[in-house]
Amino acid sequence: MPSAPILYESHCHTPLCKHARGEPADYAAVAEKRGLKGLIVTCHCPLPDGISAGVRMAPEEYDRYIAMVAEARAAFAGRVDVRLGLESDYYPGVEPWLEKLHARAPLHHVLGSVHPQVPDYRDRYFTGDWFAYQQLYFDHVAAAAETGLYDTMAHPDLIKNESPSEWRFLRIEPFIERALDRIAATGVAMEINTSGLHKAIPEMNPGLAMLQHMQRRGIPVVIGADAHRPERVGADYHTALRHLEAAGYREVSFFLDRQRQSVPIAAAKASLR
Repeated sequence: MPSAPILYESHCHTPLCKHARGEPADYAAVAEKRGLKGLIVTCHCPLPDGISAGVRMAPEEYDRYIAMVAEARAAFAGRVDVRLGLESDYYPGVEPWLEKLHARAPLHHVLGSVHPQVPDYRDRYFTGDWFAYQQLYFDHVAAAAETGLYDTMAHPDLIKNESPSEWRFLRIEPFIERALDRIAATGVAMEINTSGLHKAIPEMNPGLAMLQHMQRRGIPVVIGADAHRPERVGADYHTALRHLEAAGYREVSFFLDRQRQSVPIAAAKASLR
């Protein structure tokens, strides 16, 4: 028999981002079925100047987003602990906008993301040299952690899926290590994102070699499925926990009230249905 629920889904979305389906209550129902204690909704934040507007909520929809999560929290009170979070994109110069946005409502978990596949980001930073783009990506992930705006850096090797034929881990490894040194100095956590199993390079984000580098630096890890539809909530958590163990981790984390909580991986595995 599974033990009492202890884990949270720490990365999921809503239809406001225009590429997810299902209301927060639908996600909470799956969390309950899979033996999760709670669900932290982290939809894509609004950005200024219409940046990547096609894949995120509009600024005027932010209050509606807060209300949607509050409605699900009330509906599942005593069953699933539904909390308000946010996935906030980073690029240099966006910090003042995010500082004001994050202050508008109490958030429980703020994911920092660099999305190299978004046309606005690519138009600004891609010069045609994939190796240079990979280097810049990891520099931006580290710079994001250094802002103090984020609790966790999401899917931290997402760049590998942009041009898989150009992804050579040994070539980029020194730049990853430099980024991880900077992130470790901030105390910011990093995510193991199970949706990577369904991307161009079908493995977790990050892969095992990068996880091992993270573990050696004492960087805590949060698990998230990056659910864009309800049935993805908690998906592949068992696999992610095994990957963490293989990398040398013994604990997994989540955030409530923007404070990191940690539980033993063995207990987390026993709690899942």
